[in-house]
Amino acid sequence: MSCSNCGEGTPNGCKNNGTCSSGGCNKLEVYDWLANIALPNGQAPYDIIEVRFKNSRKSFFKNIKNLPLQAGDVVIVEGGPGTDTGVVSVIGELARIQVKKKAPSFKASEAKKIKSIAVQEDIDRWIKARSLEKEVMYKSRTLAVNLGLQMKISDVEFQGDLSKATFYYTAEGRVDFRQLIRDLAGEFKVRIEMKQIGSRQEASRLGGIGSCGRELCCSTWLTDFRSVSTSAARYQQLSLNPQKLAGQCGKLKCCLNYELDMYLDALKAFPKGDLKLRTEKGIAFHVKTDVFKKEMWYAYDDGKGSGSTLIALKPERVREIVRQNKDGKKPYDLSDFIDIPEVVTPDYTNVVGQDDLNRFEHIFKKKKKRPNKNKGNNKNPNQKNKGNSVNKGEGKQGNPNQKKNPNSKQNPNQKKNPNQKPVGNPNNPNKKTPNNRRKKPGNPKNEKPS
Repeated sequence: MSCSNCGEGTPNGCKNNGTCSSGGCNKLEVYDWLANIALPNGQAPYDIIEVRFKNSRKSFFKNIKNLPLQAGDVVIVEGGPGTDTGVVSVIGELARIQVKKKAPSFKASEAKKIKSIAVQEDIDRWIKARSLEKEVMYKSRTLAVNLGLQMKISDVEFQGDLSKATFYYTAEGRVDFRQLIRDLAGEFKVRIEMKQIGSRQEASRLGGIGSCGRELCCSTWLTDFRSVSTSAARYQQLSLNPQKLAGQCGKLKCCLNYELDMYLDALKAFPKGDLKLRTEKGIAFHVKTDVFKKEMWYAYDDGKGSGSTLIALKPERVREIVRQNKDGKKPYDLSDFIDIPEVVTPDYTNVVGQDDLNRFEHIFKKKKKRPNKNKGNNKNPNQKNKGNSVNKGEGKQGNPNQKKNPNSKQNPNQKKNPNQKPVGNPNNPNKKTPNNRRKKPGNPKNEKPS
């Protein structure tokens, strides 16, 4: 069953991601993967039921009345004192596994009992209790500030029958809140219970956005809190900066443990980092280890506490130097043990120029404009036409408007000399050379005798 704030009645419908005020859209949903497996003949179903309350609070109860319960049913259970309202999360054989995992010292004879399935009146009272919690939390904070108590009330949870309210707070030291309990009981007319939680539990209840840009793991899917130490950052070669390693709760980030096992397995293939390499040039100490590139970085000790240029060595080379030091030998320099990668030449040739970076540049060059032949008649007849030539060695036609010189005609009976060289420059016929000068029309002095 979903909470009343869900518009469509689906999990996470109110978009609170586990902080729903009625507890119906909790982050700790459990998929019963044993639901379709039948029990052996003659075996009774497991009578311990896991019930979920507000946020991540869960507890185990005994189904003494053999009620036909399913995951998601709202039930009335025994409180302390009175009754409380919760949602069934796990039943059957999966609940047996959860008991062994979460509460190994759990005794079925001492377990509290499930009284009945909640009716509409019980659900309405339960929703009303959830709606009062936010206002009560603000008023309790005001009372704590007026008393000068060094504590922070982060959450309030009402019992299903509105007979008891539990206040969750965080504090650095011990707090004397006896006067605060009397003030809260007189203000709200309920039984008061104070429960101190850690900063991680507070972040889990309040939620937030982490430095990675996503919602906090503890408020979305993380179910337990494991201790995180600074050694996890050292194994992963991270700088010990508390501002970068701390999360929203002020403690070390839980995600430092996610990849820790992988780093520990990878570091087994590396020599110990506390070993110093002795050479004739000096003593080299370990600086850092690159797990992904499989390299160990060393630097010579210059006596001033600051290393010189870093030298990257493979783990096999480091072991070789350590063996030489154990035998009493000292290599000259660590640079002699640097593995230079071989340049692999490709086994193909650049046939069509596919490896040439400039192979497409000729496409973008502007094409030269060709002269328009139709516009030749519009030119000034007195202007010299560079494209027309009257030389004998050229095959181009002369100006049609120019008068022909009768003395410049070639004798048709004259035979060509095969040894005669062609007139003009064959590479560039328009270039003026001593043998290829332009002749002015109508000037018989410049013509050679035929």
